[in-house]
Amino acid sequence: MDNTTQPTTSGVTGLIEDWVSDKDAFKNVSWGKTMMWIFLLSDTFIFSCFLVGYMSVRMTTDVPWPNTSEVFALTIAGEHIPLILIAIMTFVLITSSGTMAMAVNCGYRRQRKQAAVLMLVTAVFGVCFVGMQAFEWTKLIEEGVRPWGNPMGAPQFGAAFFMITGFHGFHVSIGVIYLTVVALKVLRGDYEERGYEIVEITGLYWHFVDLVWVFIFAFFYLW
Repeated sequence: MDNTTQPTTSGVTGLIEDWVSDKDAFKNVSWGKTMMWIFLLSDTFIFSCFLVGYMSVRMTTDVPWPNTSEVFALTIAGEHIPLILIAIMTFVLITSSGTMAMAVNCGYRRQRKQAAVLMLVTAVFGVCFVGMQAFEWTKLIEEGVRPWGNPMGAPQFGAAFFMITGFHGFHVSIGVIYLTVVALKVLRGDYEERGYEIVEITGLYWHFVDLVWVFIFAFFYLW
């Protein structure tokens, strides 16, 4: 390999050359990680469009918007508790981010068994979240909420709810499958020679899904 230092151009010309060649921006970044970031950026645009569309409808509709604290309340032991299920779902996803972060740390330490177990635990949290979301959907469907109508107020509520939470739930479900497959391959030792960056790449996807839920929780359930 030729280790001789290449001459650099100074001034504006040098600045332009460095900029267009991405000399430092993506230095030593793998294709896998780069492609995941590009995918997550495109997904960010989609979720942003959904949330902006929801907020636009919410602010322009003439029909009263349902009170989400009442719509998503549950009666437990005779007590009417608002947003209790949503709070538990949020806690589950935040906890799963912690286990995923620990899995990434174990991966770079080449502790493949611990990394695999933590990834499977993260996947279990994801399954719990999807199960609670299925319960939430079932409850609202039984109460008459549909994508094209809503007996509690503005008809757009049903469309916004099923579109936004459904798209996010689909991402969580895909993430559970992704985590499980990678965890089993890690446990089997398939990445022993090339390293465990795949665990970090999987973690990027999962943390993104968790972050999106924080925005959904804030804009849809708390507003």
